[in-house]
Amino acid sequence: MSPGEVAAVVASVSLGIAVIAILLGLGSMLRTMAEVRRAVEDFRRSALPLLNDVHATVRQANSELAKVDTILDRADSIAGTVDSASRLSYRAFSTPLIKTMAFASGSARAFRALRKKG
Repeated sequence: MSPGEVAAVVASVSLGIAVIAILLGLGSMLRTMAEVRRAVEDFRRSALPLLNDVHATVRQANSELAKVDTILDRADSIAGTVDSASRLSYRAFSTPLIKTMAFASGSARAFRALRKKG
């Protein structure tokens, strides 16, 4: 065999080995991709019910928050009403009460003063 033929055989064998290595690598990649597909499908099967539960929980939480918002609005309204009523009561009763207390205090002083004189 001539050196050219030997080189052609070596190149052919090397090329054949390279093709076999590429095919083995491709087969390994295909098996890995199949495993990844199975894992993704398993994840999808288990995640979808969880997502549905999360959506239901969020809807329920939104409903509860709406109720709490209504309660807080009513409490704010009641607080405003109580504040107005207490201001009105203060204005209505403070002046007569102060006058009554002053009268009682003055009367007590006058009574004590009269008792000391007598």
